[in-house]
Amino acid sequence: MRLAVVGAGWAGLAAAVRAVTAGHEVTLFEMAAQPGGRARSVLRGPAVLDNGQHILIGAYSRTLSLMRRVGLDPSLAFHRRPLELRYPDGRGLGLPRGPAALAFAAGVLRARGFSRRGKWTLLGAAAGWLAGGFRCAPGTTVDALCANLSQDVRDLLIDPLCVAALNTPARDASAAVLLRVLQDALFGGHGAADLLLPRRPLGELLPEPAWRWLGAAGAKLHAGQRVLALERQAGGWRVNDLPFDAVVLATTATEAARLTAEHEGDWSARAQALLYEPIITVYLQCPGARLPAPMTALLESARAPAQFAFDHGALGGRPGRFAFVVSGARAWTEAGLEATAGAVLAQAEEAFAPGTWPTSPQLLHVSAEKRATFRCVPGLDRPPARVAQGLVAAGDYIDGPYPATLEGAVRAGEQAVALLEAG
Repeated sequence: MRLAVVGAGWAGLAAAVRAVTAGHEVTLFEMAAQPGGRARSVLRGPAVLDNGQHILIGAYSRTLSLMRRVGLDPSLAFHRRPLELRYPDGRGLGLPRGPAALAFAAGVLRARGFSRRGKWTLLGAAAGWLAGGFRCAPGTTVDALCANLSQDVRDLLIDPLCVAALNTPARDASAAVLLRVLQDALFGGHGAADLLLPRRPLGELLPEPAWRWLGAAGAKLHAGQRVLALERQAGGWRVNDLPFDAVVLATTATEAARLTAEHEGDWSARAQALLYEPIITVYLQCPGARLPAPMTALLESARAPAQFAFDHGALGGRPGRFAFVVSGARAWTEAGLEATAGAVLAQAEEAFAPGTWPTSPQLLHVSAEKRATFRCVPGLDRPPARVAQGLVAAGDYIDGPYPATLEGAVRAGEQAVALLEAG
């Protein structure tokens, strides 16, 4: 096929690599100056910073495979460690290595800060989810799913895990999607729940290697070129006045809705109707400071926005640089980035033991992705991948069992090409 891929985020890059590998003639359009979409690196003064702190887990099999295909060695690019949601005071859960179910049980029984009743109730609930095939009644929220769990387990495990995975607070989040995440991660086999913490900027993990690989493989790459409209033609489509047999729309849902409004109004309306949750990343610097672990969980409150802190120095990055992540950040975006940054600075000094910060941490940069992910609520109507004959969509918002993640984007990109090949 002569294939146009519109958008060079992680879904578009996955689609383009899959198509080139299969022997198709690929032209890739990206309206930004560089690839990566919402998971990219940007230059902020003298510093190269990600537009938001991202992590992967061991269950991201398609993403890791794609990285290897374009020449990146994940064992060098990531700091891999068993899942750990540990707080500055030592409370929290850490999984030992070993078979998934046994590791989870051992981790829960050894967890600090969980009451004895809380541990056994959690193990009972997990056994019930496993026996039920990780399914629940339609319309169930994470709050309802976990109503019988103790408050300490909710505060230290379920709520931060939910907002990290779904970017939606537990009171509103889809229990069905969270159960699928738990199935694939906590019970998905050896190493599936491992944390993969980037040692390099996001741009170096996939966008830049994939862009170079595609160029070397003969794909036509157009950065800084927005697609203004799609036009039907006999046997295919025209994109920016160029003829193609088929098109993969790997843009945001909003952009895909604009491009399809004239041709497929129902699909366009479904894509346009999605609601979003923001993520704010606050970068701090404090020379000589180190956190207890490369990734540390934090207790969120009305005054403390961040749920996780990352020590870039411990990950092979700039020593003394830290990223504090605020997921499900709608209330904080409404309060304003200045207020959020001030609250995170106060939270950082209060959350960690005396001596963690040799001097008061200083604000380096605040990154806000206002449409970071779709709002992952029960019964959400996500548009399908197939839009029209020869026209498919790819992105983390496409209908499927996963929340908006890098793995979801990569899978959607590969699926889009497979659908076109199937006719």
